[in-house]
Amino acid sequence: MLDFPEPPGANFAACSPPPLPSSVSTDRLLGFRIGRREPEPPQHSAPHPRRCRIPIGFFAPRFHLLLLFGIALMFAAAPTGGQQAAEQQAAPSVERVVIDAHAAGTSFPHFWEQMFGSGRANLAMRWSYRDDLRSVKQITGFGYVRFHAIFDDENGVYSEDKQGNAVYNWSYVDHIYDGLLANGVRPYVEISFMPKALAAQLDYQPFWYRPIVSPPKDYAKWDALITAFAQHLVDRYGIDEVSQWYFEVWNEPNIDFWAGSPKEPTYFELYDNTARALKAVSPRIRVGGPATAQAAWVSDLIAHATQDHVPLDFVSTHVYGNDSAQNVFHDDRPVPPHGMVCLAVKKVHDEIEHSARPTLPLIWSEFNATYSNQQEITDSIYMGPWLANTISHCDGMTKMMSYWTFSDVFEEQGVIKTPFYGGFGLLAEDGIPKPSFDAFQLLHELGDKRLPEEAGDVLATRRADGILVFAAWNLVEPGADGTSKTIAFDLKGVGADARATIRRVDSSHGDTLDAWKKMGSPKYPTQAQIEALRKASETGPPEVRSIHDGRLTLTLPPMGLAVVEVR
Repeated sequence: MLDFPEPPGANFAACSPPPLPSSVSTDRLLGFRIGRREPEPPQHSAPHPRRCRIPIGFFAPRFHLLLLFGIALMFAAAPTGGQQAAEQQAAPSVERVVIDAHAAGTSFPHFWEQMFGSGRANLAMRWSYRDDLRSVKQITGFGYVRFHAIFDDENGVYSEDKQGNAVYNWSYVDHIYDGLLANGVRPYVEISFMPKALAAQLDYQPFWYRPIVSPPKDYAKWDALITAFAQHLVDRYGIDEVSQWYFEVWNEPNIDFWAGSPKEPTYFELYDNTARALKAVSPRIRVGGPATAQAAWVSDLIAHATQDHVPLDFVSTHVYGNDSAQNVFHDDRPVPPHGMVCLAVKKVHDEIEHSARPTLPLIWSEFNATYSNQQEITDSIYMGPWLANTISHCDGMTKMMSYWTFSDVFEEQGVIKTPFYGGFGLLAEDGIPKPSFDAFQLLHELGDKRLPEEAGDVLATRRADGILVFAAWNLVEPGADGTSKTIAFDLKGVGADARATIRRVDSSHGDTLDAWKKMGSPKYPTQAQIEALRKASETGPPEVRSIHDGRLTLTLPPMGLAVVEVR
């Protein structure tokens, strides 16, 4: 408090200073702002007025002038309501996350990067397919690939002579599987679709390559084809190899990929015949299904196989982020696009646990953020936080999840007309990595032990070498407004000289879609443009920071993903 000198004979009065406007802080009056901190406890148990001693008489006029001048300055410094709102928006709250580097942790197998889907079987003989396969293998180490249509007529597998006898030809089958195995990837064999000569009727699915989705005209001939197919694979590769493959019966028989009627009973007939024909070659061959869309029929297939003693080594199904709750859960619950996949996985996981076969492995043989071609989703940086969020919430509920797909060497909608059209792949045409490719590369660095953390936007792990690795993300749906997010990490158990290596995928790191648009969105990029886009896909050198007292603060832009290693 400021006391004025007391001239002889002066009279004094006590006063309280006028209250400050609510928008003015003492920091503003002093001309600087301090950093954000938690509210401090009050210094007094009860409020008391601040007192000043103002001389009445000789000093009063000067003081009044000073007082009025000070009040004027305070109001001049006070922001308007609009300015205040803008400042509050520009200074978002800080999320605080504690990670104990020495916590026991739980097993964290990399279930999301062990298998990928791809375009149909015939495409596996193209050099561009194999180049992309090698690129994704290099960043993930994946071990299985799944595709449709190994039995389609373009592969020449099945025909009949004039007497109606079956004629098998394994030439393209060998080329396809040899190419996978030569690159360290095993087939996850989807048994589909129906050869024309074996179809009961010519029911075509509307894909560009027109697969036939009819039941067989003769199950004895179908069974013989399956047995001959499996026997050929065992003869060529050996049962020790083939027993490590998976054989899945058909694709999405609950929708337009199966023309049997009624769908479920006729599919079960197909499944029964196929599974028994495979096991006739070797009981070591692994077979499963129903490979349905929208997480359907799993509990029904388990009950059917149990009751009728049909071989069933695993179950499989699919879901996408934009599948509807009505189709998946048969109700109208609100499910955001980033939540659908793991809610569906949990549904099926729980069905298996409560079935007659509670230990059956669950393989999620297709998933992605959308089943449509949506450039703003599958080609964009959105896939980084979407993928990290999906991995975090699906952990512990499935043996493998197969991202659909690893490459845009893919022709379900026809020949590709432009490199960025919302294709499912991690690599666009001409081997151009998308942000999803970068996200898989970063998330591959996560450890094999998951550490406890309470945040829904952080995934903390520890590698076998003891290095702490965690992911953090800022998930904003496409088209929604979003702001940057700041996370303050309290890292327990890290060394005094620890350093953080930070890698990112966001609008400034690896956004090839944005780079392509800035080129004018060329439909047919030149070789120079292709090289420039490949360069734009690189996330750049990592940021390295020293960690002081276990504290690290990250700011993530909307749709941003960061993966941090602490050494």
